[in-house]
Amino acid sequence: MKLATLRDGTRDGQLIVVRRDNAVYAPATGIARSLQAALDDWDAVEPKLRELAARIDAGTVETRPVDVTKLHAPLPRAYEWVDGSAYLNHVRLVRKARNAEPPPTLETDPLVYQGGSGDLLGPTDDIPLRDPAWGCDFESEICVILGDVPMGATARDAARYVRLLLLANDVSLRNLIPTELAKGFGFFQSKPATAFSPFALTPDELGPVWRDGRVHLRLRTTLNGTVVGDVDAGPEMHFSFFQLIEHIARTRRFTAGTILGSGTVSNQDRSRGISCLAERRMIEIIESGAPKTPFLQHGDRVEIEMFGPDGRSLFGKIDQKVVPA
Repeated sequence: MKLATLRDGTRDGQLIVVRRDNAVYAPATGIARSLQAALDDWDAVEPKLRELAARIDAGTVETRPVDVTKLHAPLPRAYEWVDGSAYLNHVRLVRKARNAEPPPTLETDPLVYQGGSGDLLGPTDDIPLRDPAWGCDFESEICVILGDVPMGATARDAARYVRLLLLANDVSLRNLIPTELAKGFGFFQSKPATAFSPFALTPDELGPVWRDGRVHLRLRTTLNGTVVGDVDAGPEMHFSFFQLIEHIARTRRFTAGTILGSGTVSNQDRSRGISCLAERRMIEIIESGAPKTPFLQHGDRVEIEMFGPDGRSLFGKIDQKVVPA
């Protein structure tokens, strides 16, 4: 089942159900007003949404064409946005870029931070950048939207808490990060609003490529019309989503509507490309002694997309342009 949120002038938008080919939709009228409302009552609402999805796929209900520019993020605002860093190749490269050592527990204790969740960007919303000197960077990620998660949830049982999957562009302001982290209190100004893919999918839509809490597909990133990354999201995700859930739930519970991110998808094989510019700059430093690639500038365009085994776009495309704020 594929869900999205239509802009309708309200903060949380209107929940819609989208056909598998992303072409048409039907509003979830009478089922749930918004995606958050559906998540709050998932056990009762999910069967009704699935019934509507089946009717859409069968062509037995009236539908309308999908216009991605009229879509919010699936959750235009979320109770929490928690981002991990599960791809250790990325952690090692970006830490090296700012002359910082990875923590000694890198391989045993996941890194997470809490991002801003009150203002989430839609798939075609611009990236507002006040000052290019801040070092604006994209970060291509996979995320899950959770149901209610109890404190003490374990990785073994975590699959039951995953409601939906989607993609994200977790924008970073790289040149603000070192001074913020030096204070010992984490990211804040260096993490502006995150953008999300048009569509959120139930795990069963992915079939066998969703296994062990990982998505075993490639994630494609395009910058100004050139593919810069076609990375494999599966094998090098050191901590699975299930392990990340266990980690964050160690000391507190999470409410339905929490978004949990994988962190930047990254491969050791450099021929796969990148999911953020910081990695490319670090590779340039290693190879030539200095970075050559600039961070994002006004007018740059970033696209993020993932394709299924049959070649169709699963989550739709994040397609953003950097503009002056």
